[in-house]
Order: sequence, then C-alpha cells, then structure tokens
Amino acid sequence: MTKKTYDFVILGAGVFGAWTAYFLRQSGASVALLDAYGPANSRASSGGETRVIRMGYGPDELYTRWAMRSLPLWREFAARTGREIFRQTGVLWLSDDADTYLKSLCSVLARAGIEREELKAEEIARRWPQLRFHDVTWGVLEPASGLLLARDAVQTLAKELVKGGVEYIPFSANAPSSVGGKLNDIQSTRGESVSAGTFVFCCGPWLPKIFPELLGERIFPTRQEVFFLGAPSGSTDFRPPRMPVWLHRTHAALPYALPDIEGRGFKIAFDRHGERFDPDTGMRVVPGSSIDRLREYLRQYIPSLEHAPVLETRVCQYENTWNGDFLIDRHPQFENVWIAGGGSGHGFKHGPALGEYLSGRILHDAPGEPRFSLALKRTAQNRAIY
Repeated sequence: MTKKTYDFVILGAGVFGAWTAYFLRQSGASVALLDAYGPANSRASSGGETRVIRMGYGPDELYTRWAMRSLPLWREFAARTGREIFRQTGVLWLSDDADTYLKSLCSVLARAGIEREELKAEEIARRWPQLRFHDVTWGVLEPASGLLLARDAVQTLAKELVKGGVEYIPFSANAPSSVGGKLNDIQSTRGESVSAGTFVFCCGPWLPKIFPELLGERIFPTRQEVFFLGAPSGSTDFRPPRMPVWLHRTHAALPYALPDIEGRGFKIAFDRHGERFDPDTGMRVVPGSSIDRLREYLRQYIPSLEHAPVLETRVCQYENTWNGDFLIDRHPQFENVWIAGGGSGHGFKHGPALGEYLSGRILHDAPGEPRFSLALKRTAQNRAIY
C-alpha cells in the first residue's frame, strides 16, 4: 500500500496551526493537521474559555494592523458557522498620566481610524462603580473590541477544516531529522510517520521540545494562572454590557479581566511571566498562596468580590520569545520546514492574520517581516510586546 504524501503537514492544531491550515487549503493543496492532544485541549495555549481581542498595542502599529485584519476574519468565520465566537464587550485600558504606552496607543489608534474614547478617572468611576481604581487618572475605551471564545473557536475551525478536506491526525511528533537539508517525513512517538512536501510547526510550548538545539533557549514556556470568580447572587455587574474587558496598567502585576460569559464566572489574571513550565507534565493546580494574592488585589480594587467564591482556576502557559514578537520563519537547516510560534499572552487574536501571512510566504514567497525572523530572537527574556 502506497503511503500518502500531503502537500502540507501542519503540526499543532491551535489557533496558529488551524488558521494556517485554512489558508493553505484555500489554495487547493492537500493538508494534514496533526496534534498530540487535540484542538484547543487543556494543555494547549489555545485552550480555555476566552481571549481578549484589542487593537491597542502602545506604539506598536504592526500588531494593531494585524488585529484590525483579524477581527473581520473572526467575525466572518462566526457568521459562517453560526457560532457567537466574538463578543463585543469593549476593551478598557486603565492607567495614569505618566504612561507613555497609553499615549502612544491613542496616537496609533487615531492614525488607524479606530474608534476610541478617552476617559477621565471621574467618568470611569461613574460608568463602572463596581471597580475602584484609586491609582488610575485616565483610560481609553475601544468600544468595538472585546473577547473571543477560544476553545469553541479553535474546535469549530478544526471541524470546518475537516469538512473542507483537511485531514486531522492525532499525532505526537518526535524531533525531526533531515536528509540532505530536507525533511521527508515526521515520525511519531508510536512509530508512525507522515510525509509531506512542506512541514509547518505551530506547536506553541512544544516548539523547544521539537527543536531543542534551535529553540530551547529562544522560546520560553512559562506557567500562568487564571481565576474565575462568582459574582453576588442576582448581580449583573460583572457581565456584559455592564462589564467590559479591562487592563489595569498602573498595578505592577498588570492585572486584566474579562466579563462573565455564559455563566462561567468573572475571569481575572495577572500578565506576568511565571516559572518555566512543561506543557506535557506540568501540574495544573493553583496553590492557596496565589488565591491569597488575588484576594488582596480584590480587596483594594473590586471590594464586592473580595470574598467571592473561586468557581474555577486554570493553569495554562505562555510561550513567548525573548521580547514577545512572533517567530515566523523558515527553519535554517530544513528548506521545506517553517516555524510559527511565540504567540502566548497576546497571539490568539492574531490567528487569522498570521495564517494569511504565513500561507502567503509559503505559497507566493511574499516578503517577510524582519521582526519575526529567527535571527532576531535572543536568549534572555526582556518582554516588550504586550
């Protein structure tokens, strides 16, 4: 029996891999999508309930433009599948007068023609009295932004891909080996193999395991904790439309929160790097000390939730490059291997734009963005992209 060879094999059925598969399949190519645990599984960086989609990136117009491209693609996908994947809750940035990031954000949004509201502290307190940001002097609201239902989005996209002719294969990959600078097939930990003309690795926190010499010190998987809180009985204060997504920039831990969606609870987390984390074997249990720190924050800023029950916790991982820029480049030792990663913490929203960009590079040799190159990836963390 002749073994099938695909035009493209994509390893990783998360948001990057699934959208790349979508655009490659649009060209008429044969595509296989592989994943060790399944699309948006509990170990994946694309798993979990929700993700923020915002246009603001401080002075960084590149990611603002990518978010602007991705949002209509997400909305078109939601309409096509009949799923409420995007929720327009608004995104509220909270800061003080010394924050040059937020000032630059306003300038970039203005140049890009993105709707925004600049709000004084008094207006913020009036519109959202359930929040008490005593260290905030002003904020910026993106009324057209909001959140995405992460797990639902990726799993729905994977099902649509299969209907459209993409073959999904459960597959745990070994590190690849080349013959003459080209990868002919990828071997699994169970002794299976899949062949392709071109391979695309979108494995998120597994990239350093697949390419330890190349990426072991250039991709940083870190443990991240997320909390879901129960609001008081009968209260709608923490659901849309009374609660937007918000980001609290004047606090050192960079808290951010998403409103209660579908009764799962008010989601809150801290955008700081945790310790190094193994996506296969890491324990995903939140310790009591983390809940204690959360309650201290709530006491100061959201007093009505200080003693709220913790409905759920989630331990996921970031998977960042040294500064937070994406890594999207050809493998230096394999002429037919591409790598796309470094997206955790801010990458989910950009899935459609990334898939479009990467497929354009592969299919049409479209120009590459230098910031995404492997050559610029350093080995010491100094995150600058938020």
